[in-house]
Amino acid sequence: MGKIEDALEIIKRGSNEILLEEGLIEKLKTNKPLVIKAGFDPTAPDLHLGHTVLINKLRQFQDLGHDIHFLIGDFTGMIGDPTGKNITRKPLTKEQVLENAKSYKEQVFKILDEDKTTIVFNSQWMGKMDAADLIKLAANQTVARMLERDDFSKRYAAGQPIAIHEFLYPMIQGYDSVVIKADVELGGTDQKFNLLMGRELQKSHGQTPQVILMMPILEGLDGVQKMSKSLNNYIGVSDTPDDMFGKIMSISDELMWRYFELLSFRPMTEIGQFKADVDNGTNPRDIKFLLAQEIITRFHNENSAKQAQQNFIDRFKKGKVPDDIAEFEMQGNNGSLGIAYIIKDSGMTQSTGEAIRMIKQGAVKIDGEKISDTKLTVDSGTTKVYQVGKRKFAKVTII
Repeated sequence: MGKIEDALEIIKRGSNEILLEEGLIEKLKTNKPLVIKAGFDPTAPDLHLGHTVLINKLRQFQDLGHDIHFLIGDFTGMIGDPTGKNITRKPLTKEQVLENAKSYKEQVFKILDEDKTTIVFNSQWMGKMDAADLIKLAANQTVARMLERDDFSKRYAAGQPIAIHEFLYPMIQGYDSVVIKADVELGGTDQKFNLLMGRELQKSHGQTPQVILMMPILEGLDGVQKMSKSLNNYIGVSDTPDDMFGKIMSISDELMWRYFELLSFRPMTEIGQFKADVDNGTNPRDIKFLLAQEIITRFHNENSAKQAQQNFIDRFKKGKVPDDIAEFEMQGNNGSLGIAYIIKDSGMTQSTGEAIRMIKQGAVKIDGEKISDTKLTVDSGTTKVYQVGKRKFAKVTII
């Protein structure tokens, strides 16, 4: 059981829920490579670190010797995943889906071993289905069962429209597991209904139902809302090394440990030692450096990671930012906050009028860069270091 226990420890790392763990143990006992499935709808061409939480878990399964099936939902992408939506999602064209899928493949192989990964498109089998086949698939579930799904039930209760084709989405995702004969399917906590559908359809097709492993939704730079481009609190896989480094360094010391667990491949024992070091006086910034180095090396290279760290250090040495800098959280107004209010509310000036005067005098810097626009606004979901004069500093997160 030793090997199985070791594998379980790796598999369960950072996970939110496993259904059912006993089933997973039974599958691991066979000592055969398991078919591990994760599906991604190519609804946007660029991934951020929130997306990589699942991909990292796939890599851990891959390192344990299992068969990874990275499913690109080009067929389901043209339906539009209704998960979490309060309106019918606009479907993508086939051209958009294929272009986004190409970008996905380029990015995921910075994490997964390309030679050991099977890329599949669900149009390979769904595109061959005729109307009769689709009706047979739809006959596996009732409308009442579909309305048990949280986002559908809320929309129904609110009198908001639910298009019939949206009911097909979880059915098709579940049928993908039947075709692939998945042993394990990975997904976010918001995908539970869809993942369970795979188990049900496998049972109805005479297969052993897949184990479901749900991973948490990664918080963005603000540490509150999920990482999202629309919220501007994300770290993009294609961000420049300097941008990546600056964003990682902007996260709170508490959030750093969450990122280590979900984004780092370092053993948890090593991360536990980092925590102990910080408790014993090590500057959290130095540990955050290690996180930034690892992530930037993964998506760029080691030299770029080292140079980004040096650029970061040089920029802040220039501004002589103190280690004990005051930190603030401020509520944005319609997604942003004016610079004068940030300077005043962080206590670096006594009024917005004084803040405006300091900006006009060239005495205000953001992340070491002098600013001159008195009407500048800063987006919510960002954390920056503000400086007034030579001695006043504040690290401010706009939420």
